[in-house]
Order: sequence, then C-alpha cells, then structure tokens
Amino acid sequence: MELAHYSDYAVRLVNTEDPARGKDELTSVEAVRALFSNASQVARRATDADVTRLRAVRTRLRAVFEAADERDEVRAVDLLNALLMEFPVSPQVAGHEYRDEDGRPKWHLHIAEHPANATAGYAATASMGLAVHLSELGVDRLGICQATPCRNAYLDTSTNRSRRYCSDRCATRANVAAYRARKRLETERSERTEDRTGRTAETAQETSAAGER
Repeated sequence: MELAHYSDYAVRLVNTEDPARGKDELTSVEAVRALFSNASQVARRATDADVTRLRAVRTRLRAVFEAADERDEVRAVDLLNALLMEFPVSPQVAGHEYRDEDGRPKWHLHIAEHPANATAGYAATASMGLAVHLSELGVDRLGICQATPCRNAYLDTSTNRSRRYCSDRCATRANVAAYRARKRLETERSERTEDRTGRTAETAQETSAAGER
C-alpha cells in the first residue's frame, strides 16, 4: 500500500465525531478496532485506554484539517509535524501484497506494525499518510465540509481542486438549501416591488383626485 493511502485513516478518525450535533462514535474498544481497515495486530491490542487517547489524537487531527480549510498552511503543517514527532513511523519495503504481470513483487513502502499501543500505531499511520498526501497534493486538498451543520473532514482528490463537501449527500443538501434561499430572496424582492408599485399607484390616484377637486 502506498503511504498516501493511509491518509484515509486521518479522515476516518476525525469523522467519528459530529461536534455540531454532539455525537461521538468513538466510545468503546470495538469502535477503536473498527477504525483499522484490516485485521492488524495493533487493532487486537486495543484497550479501554485507547478510547481516550485516540479522542485526543482526533482533536489534534481535526485542528490540522481546520487550519488547512482556513488556508493557514503554516499552522496546518506545524500541527501535523507535532504529531509526526510524537508518533514516528517505521517504514519498510514490502512486496507480498502486489504482483506485476510477470509475477514479480511490486515493491512499495509499508508502515511496520510494532508501536507501543493501538493509539500510537493508528496515530503514526494517520499522520504519515496525511503528511504524504499534503506534501504531494498541497495543503488546500484538506478541507472541512461546507454543508451546515456538517463538520466532517475530507480529502480533495478532484482534478480541479473543486471539492467543498464530504459526500454527495452533503453536496445535494447544500445545493437544495442554496436554491431555496435564492427562491426566498426572489419572492421577497417581488413582494417589495409589488408593494412599492401598489403604493405608487395609490399615491397617483390620490394626487389625481385632489387635482379634480
């Protein structure tokens, strides 16, 4: 697996919390283990302590996405570097998972699994993946969903850097909300115009009547 693919670990962890609605999915050891994409040895070592530890890492990762979303590149990088320093990775060359057309290993970098605990393993993987993604594609490829009240994190992999929402569902909801807002504005403008036209007509009638007298 290429290291950039590990960036999804960061998104997955950050989005276990819905701060606007006060919801939190990271409440048990089972929830911690579910974050890992495969049956890794690290996931099996998760304990109750990892729930609290991973929540703290989640807060720090969210801060990276929020700084990037605000176009504060230096702060985003500083926050991410702090995580990388605290949770270093041990890369190794692997090739057992993929083969080319001739059956030879397709060598690639893999993150070795021998951290102190599940949180350290997950945080190192998520931070390294996010760092590779950021370095290769740019800080502006990290964002926070703009569909109110959603605050999910996302990685923009679009060709024109146009992504603004975490999912199609949020994009649809935002578009519908924007359409309704435009229709309300149009209605209000129409009503104001009709009101002004009505008042103008009444004034004209009153003036005409006064002239006849």
